[in-house]
Amino acid sequence: MRTRSISTATALAVLFSSAALSVAAAGSASAATATIASPGGIVADGALHRVFVGDRSAGKIVAADYTGAVVDSVSGISGVAGLAVSDDGATLYAAAEGSHEVVALDAATLDIKSRYAVATDKGPRHLAFAGGKAWFSYGDQWDGNLGSVDPAVDPAADPAGGSGAVAMGQLPAGAMIHDPALLDTDPASPGLLAVGQTGISSDSMAVVDVSGTTPQLRAFYQGDYTLNSGIGDIDLVPGAPEVLVNGFQRDAYADGKFTASGAYPSGQRADVAANGLVAQTNGDKLAVYRPGAAKPLRTYTTSTSGTADLAWAPDASRIFALVGTSGGYTLKALTDTTLNVPTLTASAPSTATRGKKLTVSGKLSATVPLPSGVALKVTRTDLDSPNGKELPPVTVKADGSYSFSDTPPAGGTVTYQVAYAGDAEHAAVTASDKVSVSRTAASLTLNKNGNVYSYGADVSFTAHLGSTYKNRTVEIWANPYGSDKPNTLIKKGTVNSSGNLSATVDMKRDTEVTTVFAGDSRTGSKTAKSTAYAQVKISTSVAKHYKTGKIGSTTYYYFHKSTDPVFTTTMTYYKGREQRFELEVYSNGKWYSSGSEYFALATDGRSAVRLPAPDKSGVRARMRSSYVNASSGDNVNSTTHGSWKYLNFTK
Repeated sequence: MRTRSISTATALAVLFSSAALSVAAAGSASAATATIASPGGIVADGALHRVFVGDRSAGKIVAADYTGAVVDSVSGISGVAGLAVSDDGATLYAAAEGSHEVVALDAATLDIKSRYAVATDKGPRHLAFAGGKAWFSYGDQWDGNLGSVDPAVDPAADPAGGSGAVAMGQLPAGAMIHDPALLDTDPASPGLLAVGQTGISSDSMAVVDVSGTTPQLRAFYQGDYTLNSGIGDIDLVPGAPEVLVNGFQRDAYADGKFTASGAYPSGQRADVAANGLVAQTNGDKLAVYRPGAAKPLRTYTTSTSGTADLAWAPDASRIFALVGTSGGYTLKALTDTTLNVPTLTASAPSTATRGKKLTVSGKLSATVPLPSGVALKVTRTDLDSPNGKELPPVTVKADGSYSFSDTPPAGGTVTYQVAYAGDAEHAAVTASDKVSVSRTAASLTLNKNGNVYSYGADVSFTAHLGSTYKNRTVEIWANPYGSDKPNTLIKKGTVNSSGNLSATVDMKRDTEVTTVFAGDSRTGSKTAKSTAYAQVKISTSVAKHYKTGKIGSTTYYYFHKSTDPVFTTTMTYYKGREQRFELEVYSNGKWYSSGSEYFALATDGRSAVRLPAPDKSGVRARMRSSYVNASSGDNVNSTTHGSWKYLNFTK
């Protein structure tokens, strides 16, 4: 089993906010269900096809399958800080820094098999399994050291209660480490252990051979900033005497020394698969490199916060990444790690004329060379072919460029999509661009604009559609004034042979009537509007008169000079509506205004007004009630005047 760990201080210094993790093309991340509060190590078990993730703050270990879904968990591992799996995959080891123990668990059941006490005030911190033992780091202030747990010692038969299986002070003479060190192993180099200093910014590191009875120092570097500026991550490189530091710096070791031997593009942390593939995190990217390559084989886009920790599956089939979420971290399984994702572009003119030729161009490129003579599938989607119409394929030139011409038969939005099916080394990719293709302008009209109608009149509105290509359907909508009435489709249908379609509106309010033509592949869409106006219904009754009679041809209500007339107006109700009461007096053959006043309507639409008597005979007057658009408290109807009521005061 390959194990690794990252600096706890480095991991906790990264702030995470987004749970989103997307992949650039084919081979997406699986749905993640395993989540933790804070990183406490990650290791993959190839024998069981499980991934173990430590939750440091919760003191637990979560087991997930190869899709990232939780299958088991165990608590009571105080301050879990590092994980490792035995070579046979049967035993999971956890560094419990809170209780200063190494805990051995059954990897299949997560049952605790043994607890090994570690005599230290700081640690154990990081874990690795090599040379048949579980190795851990501990110590503080230039007292950092190595210890080991020998599973061959039976804790039950150990008089020291299991402590006889624990060996302390295993860092070979000549090496010096400040704090609990980062550890890493490599299945291709059994018995080797990479050691990376933490706690200070210098970059001391070592490679230790732990295959024998006594650990032997293979190489040591006393940090002086000439190779690295602090170590937050260290990995042994399979097949080469090298370590990878901080995800990008390659340092070779030989004859007891370290020297710079190359670098990958800037990174933060990494894990190296048994076949040498490097998974490197850098900001919101996770890139996969072939050994020593300058360009990535595959790049995934993670959340803007980045990745806290990662580990390869032992068979290099996928990468397990702990991605920052709101309040924690989510385990993601990234697949198709060896498929290079090409870059494909498509560029078409933004506008074009229907029936005239246009050209689409673009480029296909990849960091892994593509086969020669690659053909791209071309599809055109338009109003006549909403499911897409396949066009002749286009061949990519030697420089990756391509172009093709097409004459769009339909107008509107036309989408050209090009697609590369992929191959044994490349993922499938697509690209597209849209063109706004011209269409003939439609002629659409609607009558009755500006007309005023009495309350409740049934008015027929007629839409007229001119010539089109295929579509002869129009819609007619009625939108009454007032926020309490919705815009409603009242008619949809095919126009007659004259191009007409009519619909009737019950005119109880001012109404905006709209007709809509959706267009077709050669004729543009069109909308026409007509606003018609509706009056209110008004009636006024008169009370307290003693008779009616005519003066000339006009009917008057007769009142005694000391009797107050009462007028009850009934008007179409609307919330907050008021009627205007208007009074005029007759003198010397003319009517003169005596003023007006607004009175609120009750919810039944009634408004009763008492007019003070003049206490004088021979007085003639008239009144009327009106609805005045806006002034009466709303604007949902058109101004409407009631009839005049004539009054004659006598003795």
